[in-house]
Amino acid sequence: MSLSEQSRRSFLATAAAALAVPALTDSLALAASASGLAAQKAPQKPGAAGGLKLGVASYSLRKFTLDQTLDFLKEAKVQYINFKDVHIPRTDSPETMKANRAKIEAAGLTIMGGGTITWDKPEEAAIRKDFEYAKAYGFPLIVCSPAPETLDIVEKMVKEYNIKIGIHNHGPEDKHYPKPQDALAVVKSRDARMGCCMDIGHATRGGADPVECVKILGPRLLDIHMKDLADKSSRESQVEVGKGLLDIPGLFRALLKEKFAGHVGLEYEINEASPQVGMKESLAYERGVLAALMSTT
Repeated sequence: MSLSEQSRRSFLATAAAALAVPALTDSLALAASASGLAAQKAPQKPGAAGGLKLGVASYSLRKFTLDQTLDFLKEAKVQYINFKDVHIPRTDSPETMKANRAKIEAAGLTIMGGGTITWDKPEEAAIRKDFEYAKAYGFPLIVCSPAPETLDIVEKMVKEYNIKIGIHNHGPEDKHYPKPQDALAVVKSRDARMGCCMDIGHATRGGADPVECVKILGPRLLDIHMKDLADKSSRESQVEVGKGLLDIPGLFRALLKEKFAGHVGLEYEINEASPQVGMKESLAYERGVLAALMSTT
């Protein structure tokens, strides 16, 4: 079966499943009607002018080597990527980093950032080393989880390296940033390059509405981690995007309205030993919803 045929079938399956959710019915009916467009015109470069940069957080493929990851992303027609250091370790030599970056770029990928990187202590040398790592790979953004006491140093690094940071919310278990609003609270009076990476699953579990958060965060929304949940209170209930309860069409509509230019990265955390089918299904659904929304603008 060709990739486009598989994507089409996956999209139709997820759209049909999601139609059971009343809040999504209108948008997904529209998406289903446009699924042929999504399959026939599955974009080589998702996120071209006027759209969204639909891509992948490499943590989704954490059990795979860098080469295996690049092969899969090429097969799945993914252009945009946020790298976890399991694929490009922060401990590598400068020569290895240079070689890996060249390999990634040769594969046709646009690096949208890296992380999540945690900063627990206000140690400038350690934080600077991570910014040097980001510079070596050309990250425009570091997705991070900084302790509040590190933020003065982080802001200093942001200004020096001209690299943005997006604070990642991790749900009720996160003592600092359970919701995107908690990340916004600590950056809103700081450098404009300091913002939020909204994980929509964790945001929902933390009691936030990701669609509303798009407006609340405004220009401080710099990155998004995509997932879906069958139970809005359970992190263990993650399912393929489009099969759960999260309002993906509403989220994409809000992002398009705000002209969001950051990465919309699929973070597929289930089936870690063999995530490929679920990832393709999720990407097909996302692309179909986006195609449907774009066809009406």
